Amino acid sequence: MRIDDYANMAKIALSDSERSNITTQADMLIDSFKSLESINTDGVEIQVTVLDIKNVLRDDIMQKTVSRETLLSNAPEQYGGYFQVPKTLD
Repeated sequence: MRIDDYANMAKIALSDSERSNITTQADMLIDSFKSLESINTDGVEIQVTVLDIKNVLRDDIMQKTVSRETLLSNAPEQYGGYFQVPKTLD
């Protein structure tokens, strides 16, 4: 894509000097990435982060649960096995 195409997508107007400046900078950026293409990455494991971070997960242990009847026993109002609350939306 050309710089004009990006400018149109972003709905911005660029002057000739801005277009020239951005084109020069974009070309420099593309050239710097071209040097990375020559690096052999065979056998290199893909990294999401360079930090040595591991998720800490708890064991999935089954625990005693409270029955629905016990939970609803202190409810001021209930309907069909659920808490009944005042209507909040019309």
